[in-house]
This record gives sequence, structure tokens and C-alpha cells, in this order.
Amino acid sequence: MGTLIVGGILLLVVVLIVRGIIRDKKSGKHSCGGDCSHCRGCH
Repeated sequence: MGTLIVGGILLLVVVLIVRGIIRDKKSGKHSCGGDCSHCRGCH
């Protein structure tokens, strides 16, 4: 029974995280600013 509760909580957390990521993408928020001249990862 405890395993089901913990599994349900973990599933809920994952769903909320994915929902937040999708919402951020739709609103145009990115972790990348799009300015590669100031990005250390591009060079």
C-alpha cells in the first residue's frame, strides 16, 4: 500500500514538472537566451 502512495506522489510530481516545462515553452521562455555570442556552450 505504501508503495502505491509513494508511486502516486512521484507520478504527480513528474506530471507537474512536465506541465511546467510545456507551459514555459508555449509562453516563449527558454533556458537559452538565443544570443550565441555570449554563450560559453556555443564556442
